[in-house]
Amino acid sequence: MDHQDVDAAVAEMLRVLGPHTAEDWTVPAGPLEWTCWQTAAHIGHDLLAYAGQLAAQPADAYLPIDLNVRPTASPAEVLQAVTACGGLLSSALATANPTLSAWHWGPCDPEGFAAMGVAEALLHTYDITQGLSVDWLPPAPLSAAVLNRLFPAAPPGDPTQVLLWCTGRGELDGLPRQTSWRWEAARSGRSS
Repeated sequence: MDHQDVDAAVAEMLRVLGPHTAEDWTVPAGPLEWTCWQTAAHIGHDLLAYAGQLAAQPADAYLPIDLNVRPTASPAEVLQAVTACGGLLSSALATANPTLSAWHWGPCDPEGFAAMGVAEALLHTYDITQGLSVDWLPPAPLSAAVLNRLFPAAPPGDPTQVLLWCTGRGELDGLPRQTSWRWEAARSGRSS
């Protein structure tokens, strides 16, 4: 995965959520405790954090920075902030040496940061659409790429449904619902 995947995920988020910025974003984002507004701000925070990790390449911790979206920002302004953070991650990925390693609970390569950025955008867009009652599912090609990089032990099946199941957001025939999960981003040196 790379910067083009991050660009595609952020573009999809804007395509889906952009028409709904006049709605009430203070409702919970699906099953999350966060509101739709807070969830969108969280996407921006993570995209910025991943960009910072790639730029600074710390070996043992996250940088001591956070994204602060003003509480008065409208949903449309929050999406602009997320777009900016997505652009920063995309730029960091486009210029990163593919062999670099930065910390994400262990050494992580640029592909891992790209996959996490895509996952954050897709999964939390899904959460927000659940809160806003918008019928949408993450695109299958991006879901498959996230599964390939972050969930190598995922069961077979429709990639979108499997991704939602892997992250506790859906049911999968014959398998118990996931109540706890984590992805495997810290795998420096892994080839695609």
